[in-house]
Amino acid sequence: MKTIIYQMFPRWFTNYNATRKRNGTKQENGCGTFKAITPKALRSIRDLGVTHVWYTGVIRHATAEYNHPGITKGLAGSPYAITDYYDVNPDLAENIDNRMNEFELLIERTHRVGLKAIIDFVPNHVSRQYKSYCKPQHVRDLGEDDNPEWAFSPLNNFYYLPNQSFAPNFDIGDYSESPAKVTGNDCFSAQPNENDWYETVKLNYGVFYQKGMEKQFDPIPNTWHKMLDILLFWSGKGVDGFRVDMAEMVPVEFWSWLIPKIKKEYPQVIFIAECYKPECYHAYLQAGFDYLYDKVGMYDYLRGVTSKNWPVEGITQVWQQTDDIRHRMLYFLENHDEQRIASGFYCGRGTCAEPAMIVAATLGTNPVMIYAGQELGEKGMDSEGYSGMDGRTTIFDYWGIRSIQAWANEGKFDGKGLDEEQNELRSFYKKLLNIARQNKAITVGKMYDLVYAQSQDFNKHEQYAYIRKSGEQILLMVLNFDDKQVDVSITIPQEAFDCLSMYAWDRVTAFDMLSERWLNTNGEFQETMNEKTMICFTPNTPIKMHLPAWKGVILRIENKLF
Repeated sequence: MKTIIYQMFPRWFTNYNATRKRNGTKQENGCGTFKAITPKALRSIRDLGVTHVWYTGVIRHATAEYNHPGITKGLAGSPYAITDYYDVNPDLAENIDNRMNEFELLIERTHRVGLKAIIDFVPNHVSRQYKSYCKPQHVRDLGEDDNPEWAFSPLNNFYYLPNQSFAPNFDIGDYSESPAKVTGNDCFSAQPNENDWYETVKLNYGVFYQKGMEKQFDPIPNTWHKMLDILLFWSGKGVDGFRVDMAEMVPVEFWSWLIPKIKKEYPQVIFIAECYKPECYHAYLQAGFDYLYDKVGMYDYLRGVTSKNWPVEGITQVWQQTDDIRHRMLYFLENHDEQRIASGFYCGRGTCAEPAMIVAATLGTNPVMIYAGQELGEKGMDSEGYSGMDGRTTIFDYWGIRSIQAWANEGKFDGKGLDEEQNELRSFYKKLLNIARQNKAITVGKMYDLVYAQSQDFNKHEQYAYIRKSGEQILLMVLNFDDKQVDVSITIPQEAFDCLSMYAWDRVTAFDMLSERWLNTNGEFQETMNEKTMICFTPNTPIKMHLPAWKGVILRIENKLF
């Protein structure tokens, strides 16, 4: 089965408050909860074709209510400034004292509807005010046994700047820290600036940065053992996987030591690495990661094709760069770090990315991810507070998301508040993701890129085509990235027939699984099958079709009479 991930922020996913006051408090703007993610909501997500839900912002992190505001980003705080690895975010609980149970029940509901649950693991840094009140009795807290007089020791959990006080070059109020700890983005200065991850401190995995990145891994650094305990704790809660934040900032040796230990106890658990360095890809996969972000490759290029008029034929080179590991690369068009497709910073409409999404979902057997609201054309063009108007949905502020609220309809999850374009876009995602999940040609089949073989009536700058095949199932994908309707001819070379072991047929049907219409001999799509929908499927015989702007087709080729 193809892994299809739905990233969700519980903080705003079930928040039905429409106040949307800039820099508003939780009381003013509202906040979603674990309990509000009902079986009906989960079934609606599952029916999109999703297999895994990534619950973002679960583990307790710094918020202005519980932490010093001078070192907290936004009132709701960054989910990546963890304050207690053994606790969940109190904001997400209806009964704060019962918050862990409410989370456990969410995991149970997720499993009951046939979905799996992923949460974040943030290994590189924690909040400057990290303090675990919920740790098991046998666990010593991070930094509890540190000697802050040592700038570095593998026995320490943090890096220190002895004889220096934390003094950023901007106002943080009366917060004090002495000696200063090293800031999370490898900033070895007591004076970080606002672009540094000043709200966090870096964890020490035995790498002596001040001594040429010397690795002191024997004996095993103390932090390694603490992280193992943390991941065993969450795996024991029924969590099925971890999206690992900035995995490449933690030494690969640690992952080689850690991941096998987790999988020995919990074989079903998957690890997804946020990794932006292609030169590290193979090492981190060998260390045990199941999947890696494909951000600097496929994401960047599909965005360029969609919004910057990059040549579509370049997609071929992008997938070829990771061809040997492509089945383990996670494709996506949105996440919390990236701008929304429908934002004014990207392409302004969610529908414009339909052909790019078809590529992401069907080009390979690898997993694909969507971000809650992407399927509704969420624009992310609010100025929520700390986040500002940047085309992203805020991760730092309390906010109600218009498109999600329209779909959720006060907890009914029936989509009654959606407009026509939103409904059509969600329908597209539902069809596409289910096609990707259910068809063996996509889940396990071979792919043949057809772009090189095209000549007349095919603009390689704007169109793309490939075939997927498994057994007798043949799927032909043809995509139009142009902003106008085009007439194209697709030529399938003899090499494709040979490579995929396909038979040549004089008469086949070509059914578009997205529009649920048949291609006819005139290159048009019609709702009924008849003599006109029998086309020729032989080497070097052009297959003609009309493609609307920003659309694509997934043609099921079948050798059968109507």
